[in-house]
Amino acid sequence: MATEDKNRATAAAILPLVGGAANVASIAHCMTRLRLGLYDRSLVDDEALKALPAVMGVVEDDTYQIVLGPGTVARVTPEFEHLVEEGREAAPAPAAASTASSAPAVSAEELAAQGAAIKAQQKAKNTTPFKLFLRRIANIFVPLIPALIGCGIIAGLNGLLVNLEWLPAVTPALAAMASGFMALIAVFVGYNTAKEFGGTPILGGAVAAIIVFPGVANIDAFGQTLSPGQGGVLGALGAAVLAVYVEKWCRRWVPEALDVLVTPTLTVLISGLATIFGLMYVAGEISSAIGTFADWLLSNGGAGAGFVLGGLFLPLVMLGLHQALIPIHTTLIEQQGYTVLLPILAMAGAGQVGAAMAVYVRLPRNESIRRTIKSALPAGLLGVGEPLIYGVSLPLGRPFVTACVGGAFGGGFVGLFHQLGDTVGSTAIGPSGWALFPLLDGDHGLGSTLAIYAGGLLAGYVAGFLATYFFGFGKDLLTEFNVSQEPAPSTIAATGGTPRETTPGTRGGPDSGDTDPGSPQEAPVRV
Repeated sequence: MATEDKNRATAAAILPLVGGAANVASIAHCMTRLRLGLYDRSLVDDEALKALPAVMGVVEDDTYQIVLGPGTVARVTPEFEHLVEEGREAAPAPAAASTASSAPAVSAEELAAQGAAIKAQQKAKNTTPFKLFLRRIANIFVPLIPALIGCGIIAGLNGLLVNLEWLPAVTPALAAMASGFMALIAVFVGYNTAKEFGGTPILGGAVAAIIVFPGVANIDAFGQTLSPGQGGVLGALGAAVLAVYVEKWCRRWVPEALDVLVTPTLTVLISGLATIFGLMYVAGEISSAIGTFADWLLSNGGAGAGFVLGGLFLPLVMLGLHQALIPIHTTLIEQQGYTVLLPILAMAGAGQVGAAMAVYVRLPRNESIRRTIKSALPAGLLGVGEPLIYGVSLPLGRPFVTACVGGAFGGGFVGLFHQLGDTVGSTAIGPSGWALFPLLDGDHGLGSTLAIYAGGLLAGYVAGFLATYFFGFGKDLLTEFNVSQEPAPSTIAATGGTPRETTPGTRGGPDSGDTDPGSPQEAPVRV
């Protein structure tokens, strides 16, 4: 009951600061963020929102996003929806949000301004047609992440019990729970694809279901017998997109009196035939090539490949190109049971953590930035790196580059062991940092897998710290930021007041907000 009251209180605190129920057009949430469609953006009080204890930051993209963190957002969203519904029934007039907010300390304000400017620039750059297409692809797969995580953890638990030969009567049931979703993931991808591209979702799911139907094993195409699941999620995506275009064509040409009968039939028939006698084979070849290339890259490139992947992931996030990895991760999980790329890319977050620790040490007099780091560091350790990126390292400049160096060394460590024969993979996408431990899997036992991943994190922490400590600050930067931002005691006495902690870092997130300029969806931003 206390938790429910806390979540409702959070929702109640947020609602008036976004302009009230009448200003809310749509409500959704992802792994960490409450996503709101708003009628009038000017009614939002950003500073007051950031000052709320439960709010880690705010992001403005195609929707207004309030960062609440994993777990919390899933509990606050229903409460928020309920309050909005109540507010609409009462039909209150939207009121302008209060503009009164405490002025942040100088250094935090400067970092916030720089972070906001970078965010705006990247948002403008990331609205190209190609990146918008990648965003749509991400919107298809991100809703599947909770099921991937849950089933992945159950799969790991089942594997542990099997290896220990414990509870043999229970492990078959756990195996069914872990594998059921993956056996039908193509159907869910088809459903989401049709929904995203403007078709009837159930028709997209129906066409994609052909791919996993056992009866396709009796069909020959391109001189070979098809197998259930051939083409996987890529085939399902292509089949559903085709179904959307067929359906839209039918809507234009089929008479209204026959539409309800003819359009669904032609959509499934035409798209289904194309899927069976074309897409399944082509997508199957592409999926196999992705798995083969990933194994070849790490088996032959080893530390070098890991170094490059770990070091470049944060720039990919900045460019919005990381979303292209989501279907690749999903394909690898579908084929091999885990993705070998995610543990390497997760090292980028370790580099950020190490860099933030170095900034904390190098700026002993700047309590403002140090408070921001202390508040954002726990989230960074759990894989939510955006508060540290946009609140600390990126606005400072060099620390962002040295954080990438830390990620490169962590990725190189994991890649080296892959080349030596110890594969480390993740059974789901979304979590990162310490939160990825329950989802790890490999080919040399759980102990070895956990040790390698932990070693990679440690390498990322240490390399990010050392690179930032020794190379992350020039003399000018230290002169500018290594100063106290607290009011002098004489000033406090003269004003009769007390010093206030106005830096948003004391409230759970940096002033610049928690943002990923190219991706409004979180599995693929966790670093």
